[in-house]
Amino acid sequence: QVQLIESGGGLVQAGGSLRLSCAASGRTFSSYAMGWFRQAPGQEREFVAVINWSGDITRYADSVKGRFTISRDNVQNTVYLQMNSLKPEDTAVYYCAADFKYSVYAREYDYWGQGTQVTVSS
Repeated sequence: QVQLIESGGGLVQAGGSLRLSCAASGRTFSSYAMGWFRQAPGQEREFVAVINWSGDITRYADSVKGRFTISRDNVQNTVYLQMNSLKPEDTAVYYCAADFKYSVYAREYDYWGQGTQVTVSS
C-alpha cells in the first residue's frame, strides 16, 4: 500500500510555470507506475501524464504535450510534474496516482492523493 501527498499548486498567470510534487510513503514506490490526472469543476477527471516504474517511459495528454514534463526520483519517493507555458484551461485540481499497471485510465489506479489546486489567470 502507498500513501500520496501532492504539493506545489497555486495561482499563476498565463504563461507561467509551476512544479507539482507527489511524495509517496512505503518501501515499494519504485514498483509503481505514477500518473497525474486533473479535474476541473463540472468535468470528469482526465489523464495528464504517466511515468513507468523506472522513469524511462512517459506519456502525455495531447493538451499538455510539449509543455508539461513528468519525472520521478525513486530515492526520494517522489514524482514531479513540471508545468510550463500554463494556460487558463489548465486550471483544475491535480491528483497523483499510483498503480502497478502503466495506464492512462483513472479507473485503473488504486491509490490517489488528495489533490492540489492549480489556478491559471488570464
